[in-house]
Amino acid sequence: MSTSSHRRLLANAIRALAMDAVQKANSGHPGMPMGMADIAEVLWNDHLKHNPGNPHWPDRDRFVISNGHGSMLLYALLNLTGYPLTMDDIRGFRQLGSHTAGHPEHDLHLGIETTTGPLGQGLANAVGMALTEKNLAANFNRPGHEIVDHRTWVFLGDGCLMEGVSHEACSLAGTLKLGKLTAFYDDNGISIDGEVHGWFTDDTPKRFEAYGWHVVRDVDGHDPQAVEAAIAAALSVTDRPSLLCCKTIIGFGAPNKQGTESTHGAALGVDEVAAARKHLGWTSEPFVIPDEIRRGWDARARGAEAEGAWQKRFNAYAAQFPELAADYQRRVEGRLPAGWSDVVKAHVAQAAQATGSLATRQCSQQSLNAYGPGLPELFGGSADLTPSNNTNRKDSKTLTATDVSGNYLHYGVREFGMAAIMNGIALHGGLIPYGGTFLVFSDYARNGMRMSAIMKQRVIYVMTHDSIGLGEDGPTHQPVEHIPSLRIIPNMTLWRPCDALETAVAWSDAIERHGPTILALTRQAIPAQTRSAAQVEAVRRGGYVLKDCEGAPELILIATGSEVALAVDAAQVLQQKGRRVRVVSMPCTSVFDAQDAAYREQVLPRAVEKRVAIEAAAPETWWRYVGTRGAVVAMHSFGASGVGKDLFRHFGFTVDNVVSTAERVLSEK
Repeated sequence: MSTSSHRRLLANAIRALAMDAVQKANSGHPGMPMGMADIAEVLWNDHLKHNPGNPHWPDRDRFVISNGHGSMLLYALLNLTGYPLTMDDIRGFRQLGSHTAGHPEHDLHLGIETTTGPLGQGLANAVGMALTEKNLAANFNRPGHEIVDHRTWVFLGDGCLMEGVSHEACSLAGTLKLGKLTAFYDDNGISIDGEVHGWFTDDTPKRFEAYGWHVVRDVDGHDPQAVEAAIAAALSVTDRPSLLCCKTIIGFGAPNKQGTESTHGAALGVDEVAAARKHLGWTSEPFVIPDEIRRGWDARARGAEAEGAWQKRFNAYAAQFPELAADYQRRVEGRLPAGWSDVVKAHVAQAAQATGSLATRQCSQQSLNAYGPGLPELFGGSADLTPSNNTNRKDSKTLTATDVSGNYLHYGVREFGMAAIMNGIALHGGLIPYGGTFLVFSDYARNGMRMSAIMKQRVIYVMTHDSIGLGEDGPTHQPVEHIPSLRIIPNMTLWRPCDALETAVAWSDAIERHGPTILALTRQAIPAQTRSAAQVEAVRRGGYVLKDCEGAPELILIATGSEVALAVDAAQVLQQKGRRVRVVSMPCTSVFDAQDAAYREQVLPRAVEKRVAIEAAAPETWWRYVGTRGAVVAMHSFGASGVGKDLFRHFGFTVDNVVSTAERVLSEK
């Protein structure tokens, strides 16, 4: 059997598994796996550095399928090369409880590096992974000891390139000269609606050349030698990312449907599957892979050898640079440094003594200055709003194409790209990314933030200018619906602190938790609150009694962020009128909700039904706390352009309005 014939047979194993799994599920996308199978065979058998026996090996190559609808390509590769993704998993494609979801879902134990499906984001994740490799290499490698030395490979399709996030991410990748990033463009000319020439006529090679990428044009994606030559060309260019434009036939091997949209997003049908088997010369039963083909794919021995060689190099590195080696291992394992809790305690104690007024974005910068120097993995950035977000810190060093050792990245005006790139950074391991923008621009970043939550990645979103309090920029920049809508994202934690102490606690929680966090911070200065030692400790519980009354309260005021001071002032007026009023600061509703029932009852007794929540945002998430006998002082429209204090008065965030609202609630039977 010739080499080309053997390679085609190996690739046909992918095609068979893809069409059989999609047919059994009667759901899925067989076209991309069948079209890119030859490319995948060359890459995985000849170039990809990985070890199926240890998917967590830190110096493995990263492989991402950005066109995630073609998930069966990845599942087939993982099964064939020896990862613990079984044939039963393949048979259970797209079924409840199976590891083979409709789109890949991050599961490193199985070799799935990231969750993809929303097109373009896998490409941006890959940019983040390649950036992290380059940064870690610059910080840890030493002459003769290249312990960080791997590549990032990404498959993508027309849809990825149509999505705007591809522009944001790839433009930055070119600027940063990420030479170990290689993208394979599946140029098959087909999307769900049909032939893309009616809506996608970009000159993609020129586009990427303009970004500063190395581009290999017109690669025959079904010719292993052509694919091999294109990869060799990419490997020879070390100062630019590479795009390999591969001409393929979607659904390759299905004789009556290949090259058409009918193979894109639906099962081929029983008759066409049979015809494809005959056309490809595939005689095995569904979900059966002949031993000879399994041997041709099995990467376990090769992978173990590669990791073993790396481990020997790492041992030599550790002998010569023990502190660096220990720090590298700690960081890639996601462990915080020894003494971290002491740093947090010291900063929290200092923040608890703060007096006067300060914007919480400035409090955030104080926390960064306290935590950052002892946490080298804390990797910051902003979407062109560094002076406004206060995301730089005293130890910040800008990462550039000529010096990639820095810990701060200027993302430019690329909010969505920043979110998706940060996901890739977090997924790679070794860095904890945080990035800043205005809270209102979370709309631009939203799907990337959602993916952070789906994957439970430690990504920190520093979102300042959190209300009408930002003032003159007006309703286009004033968030109203954003806070409640972000709060309801599963796995997402949103802190809206009221002063330096709550901000310090929010930052420590964000750094310590394995999941995404949003810090919603003010532009305007707000006063620090005084607390007892017990109250300082209680901040970490997400909600706590800040001010209390003698005896059982008859009214509870609940507030967050800039409205906490307003609640305290209103409570004082009400108490002067003889009312027993409690003030609860609730900087993080999800953390509070996770507390035990006894604590929640202690803070918000069920017997006290008269409650008023105060927040300069849409009211929807507060009704669960105030109930039908309570009220919410909130925003019920977009904001306006004006001085912040005037806007608060105009929209009812005044002591008089809170007091009158409370009195109305108290008067109702």
